[in-house]
Amino acid sequence: MTNKEYEILEFKEYGDERGNLVVAEGSGMDIPFDVKRVFYMYGSDPDIVRGQHANRNTEFVLINVSGSSKVLVDNGREKKIVELNKPRMGLYLGKMVWKEMYDFSKDSILLVLASEHYQEQEYIRDYDAFLKEVNV
Repeated sequence: MTNKEYEILEFKEYGDERGNLVVAEGSGMDIPFDVKRVFYMYGSDPDIVRGQHANRNTEFVLINVSGSSKVLVDNGREKKIVELNKPRMGLYLGKMVWKEMYDFSKDSILLVLASEHYQEQEYIRDYDAFLKEVNV
């Protein structure tokens, strides 16, 4: 897979006796886009699968700010599994990448930063339709 499809990001972390601070700035500094939407998932059991879609126009950065989860990244030709288990680690997902989040730890909080506002029509929720669109 190319870097335009996915990339593991490492954010700056600062710490002292008071604790840790992780910094992730948008507009191409740490996050490769302007953030237009933020949401997070928590309380998902380990056997629950979230996502199961691709987006035509939206890019994402996923950060497990607490706990851990796994992400299946699929461009229609190749699949990768990325484990998000550090709050300073992010996973960039480009446009037209199928994503599935699963294996959530009990304390998992998965923060998602999105490049676009929610628009249902740009979601592809059927895997076979996704494969057709990416010409596989």
